[in-house]
Amino acid sequence: MVRFLALGAAALSLGACAPGSDKAGKAGGWTVYAPLESSDWVTDTPTLFVANKRGNTLSKVDLETGEEVLRLKSCVNPHELATSSDGVYVALACYGGQTVDIFFSKNLERAVTIDLGKNARPHGIVWHEDGAIYVSAEGRQSIFKIGSPVVGRIFGDFQLTEYPTGKEGSHMIAVAPDESAAWTTDLSSKTVTRIDLVGDAPPLSVTVGEEPEGIALAPDGETLWVSARGSNQAFALDPVTMEVRETIETGRFPLRLAIRPQGDVAVTSDLMDGGLTVIDLASAEVIRSIAVSSPEEAQDRFQVTILWSGDGSKIYVAETASNTVAEVDYATGTVLRRLQTGEGGDGLAILP
Repeated sequence: MVRFLALGAAALSLGACAPGSDKAGKAGGWTVYAPLESSDWVTDTPTLFVANKRGNTLSKVDLETGEEVLRLKSCVNPHELATSSDGVYVALACYGGQTVDIFFSKNLERAVTIDLGKNARPHGIVWHEDGAIYVSAEGRQSIFKIGSPVVGRIFGDFQLTEYPTGKEGSHMIAVAPDESAAWTTDLSSKTVTRIDLVGDAPPLSVTVGEEPEGIALAPDGETLWVSARGSNQAFALDPVTMEVRETIETGRFPLRLAIRPQGDVAVTSDLMDGGLTVIDLASAEVIRSIAVSSPEEAQDRFQVTILWSGDGSKIYVAETASNTVAEVDYATGTVLRRLQTGEGGDGLAILP
């Protein structure tokens, strides 16, 4: 059963209160903090944001210089990140708790905290271009839609909607471009689940490999791609029927899967090999592999999240054990540099 909770009695201007002051406005399950000055809304250089899960911090890295320019406290065990389409905000899933925290991209000041309820443990997160935030709530076996929490520069009334998956470990999430459906990988249940966001259809779950975790929807919306870390495989699924169309062997322990913005290839992050498997989406075949580190170095780096640059020329690979993010040139497979971050860097988001 879908649950609705309307939050916010009235629209709250971002100019209402100072950061951390006891005048911070509260409305239902959320808290609004202070804005930046109106002239300082947008980060104007290419920027990478990193959630440091062991350090409980959020980092900002200037991609022009490669320097970490800011690191601030965030929440307990932060994981995945997503940026707003205008580049003003970055949203963080607080996996060690029950909130989604939204920060200003410019200075990483906390803008608003949204409480999802007891035992939520939010993990995967998508900020849809139409304004809504979608996040998995592993501890509640569900996902949430946070309906357009930001309109212009105002945090106002919005609706928090919970959709059950009924599966254990609903971890990562993908959302259809038209917001008609969402999909989760359910680690403990070994399933992938389709959630109907607009109708009354019950969740549809299918078993996909061992420990499916990585997930991405092709840009045309015609194929759902999943990586299963326990079986060293990637899968192409029909996003409506959930039928498995293709099965592809990858490197060892493909923890994440990310599709290039051009929609031509996907890569899996093969943690045990220290590399990336490149899959041609048209043929569903492996066309190359990229060594980010050697297999011998893999456990010392422990690569997790992967992220494409906006133009598809680079891949960013979070190396959680070494507190670095590898910047990889896609065309040559060369590691261009390693960016220093906080302790246990994992979730990534980028502004071009």
